[in-house]
Parts: sequence; structure tokens; C-alpha cells
Amino acid sequence: QVNLVESGGGSVQAGGSRRLSCTASGGSISFYAVGWFRQVPGKERELVGSISRLDSSTYYPYAVKGRFTISRDNSKNTIYLQMNSLKPEDTAVYFCAARRPYSDAAYYTEERLYDYWGPGTQVTVSS
Repeated sequence: QVNLVESGGGSVQAGGSRRLSCTASGGSISFYAVGWFRQVPGKERELVGSISRLDSSTYYPYAVKGRFTISRDNSKNTIYLQMNSLKPEDTAVYFCAARRPYSDAAYYTEERLYDYWGPGTQVTVSS
């Protein structure tokens, strides 16, 4: 079972950038497709991007496409979420999640498809 921990959260002004890291332990992240989600109080968790296991292909929903970029460094057992042109509505707790090993679809968009979750990291964007 892989354990995930997010880092890099904090406060940033609108228009700024932030890079989040998701570091895995207990297993190689190369075996897993990974997604980044975010959640604000009173709302459901929403996907902000996913990266595949095999060829690192990525998927982004419309709300963040062109602003957010996911990448992976398997040698560091880490997945990154680079967030640019941040907006106040990007304020949320951000989570990384991994699907069970050797899942080979290009992307997974639904929360229920992920099996392992980190505790989350808060990102606050001020106007």
C-alpha cells in the first residue's frame, strides 16, 4: 500500500504561482496513475488533473486547463502540480490520490476510482 503526502501549500496572491508536491512512500509511484483534487467547505471534491502511469499523459478539466500542469518524477517518487495564474476561486484544500497499481487508462476523472489519498494541503489565493 502506498502512502501519499502533499506539500507546498500556502498563501499566494492572485496571478501568482504555486507548486505542490505529492511524495509517495511504501511503494514506487511509477506503478500508479495519480490525480490531484481540491475541495472547499460544503462542496464536493473536484478533479484538477490526472497523470497516467504508462506514458505520463495528462488530463485537465476546463476550469484549470492551461493554468495547471501535472508532472511526475519517478526517481523522486513524487508527482507535482504546478499552478499558474492563480485565482481566488482556486482557494481549496488540495489532495493527491493514486489508483490501485498497474491501472493503465489514460486518465481517471472520478473520485471513487482512486484508492489511496494524502491528507491534503491548503492553498489560499488572495485578491
